[in-house]
Amino acid sequence: MEIKRIDLPEANLIIGLFNKYRVFYKKDSDIDLAERFIKTRLGNNESVIFVALEGDIPVGFTQLYPKYSSVSAVKNWILNDLYVEPGYRKQGIGEMLIKTAMYFAKGDGATYVQLETAADNYTAQSLYEGIGFQKQEPDTEYFLYRIPV
Repeated sequence: MEIKRIDLPEANLIIGLFNKYRVFYKKDSDIDLAERFIKTRLGNNESVIFVALEGDIPVGFTQLYPKYSSVSAVKNWILNDLYVEPGYRKQGIGEMLIKTAMYFAKGDGATYVQLETAADNYTAQSLYEGIGFQKQEPDTEYFLYRIPV
C-alpha cells in the first residue's frame, strides 16, 4: 500500500473516489461536479490530498484544508474528507491516511489537525479516538475532534 500526495495532474486518481464519498453522504452522484471541485481545490492550492494506492488502483483518500489562527499566528489543518473503498476497509488504510495527514501537518508547522464526524458514525469515532483524537465539543449531530501534532 502506498500513500502519496497528489497534485493537479494526478487529480483523476481520486475523482471517482470523491464522487463515491459524496454519495456516501447522501448526495447525488455527479462525476462532473466532483472533477470540477477537486481540480479547482488543487489548482488553487486550497487543499492537500493524499491517496492510498494498491498497486496502481486508488482505494482511498483524505483531503485537508488549512485553518488559520490570527491570535496564534499559525496554520492548522482540517481533515475534511476521508474515504476508503468498501472492499478495502478494516485493513488500516484509513488510519494510514490519517497518520500521513498528521505527519504532513506537523511538518508544515501546525499545532493540530481537526476533523468532524456524525454522532452516529461509531466506526469513525472509534478510529479517531484510537489514534488519539479528543472530542472537543458535544453536539447532537456532529462531534468535533482535534489532535495535537
